[in-house]
Amino acid sequence: MVSILAVIVEIIVGVIILAPVLWFVGRAMIGKTASLLHAVWIVVLGVIINTVLGALVQGLLGLLITLVVWVALIKHFFKASWSKAAIVGIVATVILAIIAIALAIIGFGAIIGLGALA
Repeated sequence: MVSILAVIVEIIVGVIILAPVLWFVGRAMIGKTASLLHAVWIVVLGVIINTVLGALVQGLLGLLITLVVWVALIKHFFKASWSKAAIVGIVATVILAIIAIALAIIGFGAIIGLGALA
């Protein structure tokens, strides 16, 4: 069973940490169509859709569907091609992983529970 509180916390943490990273990478790779508000929407919808999909589809199929959903959200909101959206997603994930490792090293390991790293 999925806790509503856990989803809300994941959305808040995702908006604080993931949205700026997505915006930064999107702005660098795509241009002005990548806004911070769009990055926030990508994170909010991505977390909600991931939660629903995670309850319905598990395993490799669930992972693949989740990846396609995240790339589709980036493509839609940043008005990018599929390939650019995928690259933005990959680069943002790498940067997020570096941030998560740095936070864990300095003692903030408890806030690493972002769905993008799972």
